[in-house]
Amino acid sequence: MSKPVLYSYFRSSCAWRVRIALNIKGIEYEYKAVNLIKDGGMQRKEEYIAVNPMQMVPAFVVDGATLTQSIPIMEYLEEKYPSPAILPKDSLQRAKVREICEIIASGIQPIQNLVVLQKVQKLSSEEEKAEWAKFWINKGFIALEKLLEKCSGQYCVGDTVTMADMCLVPQVGNAKRFKVDMSPFPLISKINDELEKLEEFQKASPFKQPDCPEDLKGM
Repeated sequence: MSKPVLYSYFRSSCAWRVRIALNIKGIEYEYKAVNLIKDGGMQRKEEYIAVNPMQMVPAFVVDGATLTQSIPIMEYLEEKYPSPAILPKDSLQRAKVREICEIIASGIQPIQNLVVLQKVQKLSSEEEKAEWAKFWINKGFIALEKLLEKCSGQYCVGDTVTMADMCLVPQVGNAKRFKVDMSPFPLISKINDELEKLEEFQKASPFKQPDCPEDLKGM
């Protein structure tokens, strides 16, 4: 049986989430790099559009089917490979995990991602793009910090790694990239630091992926 295939870009936070989930589940997979920058972006080439018409990563090919969007991919992995679990058994806690995922995946990341920064015409300089990203990340983190005060333990929801944590670490990575001041978010920072100690999260780091440029590896 062939390995599943993950179409990924080293710096994509959405693909990063799925890499963490695959590592947690202990699933071996083939990594296919999609360079979102080179030559106008490989995601815009006909070959990749045939894989994912949305022209984004990740895309996950398994058992002859292609799944896109990181949250449904992680949900599939949870249902297909239920152990170790990345969703709590308690229905309210499961909802809380999904709430955190949606705050990040719908309320923060899409507004500061590459395609938005490329299309917003008034962002003419790299500095303006960074300020745009910082504004939306900061806005989302203010809400997320308050939410985590009520539901977190060692990790986002209690003391077990969940899908929420798999969304948090890549978003903190984006925050660091855009030089967001993390001092107002001690809880987010603490949880992120704990998660970064885990081997599965370390292996999923952008700077350990095969398509990471040599000058960035080991950061």
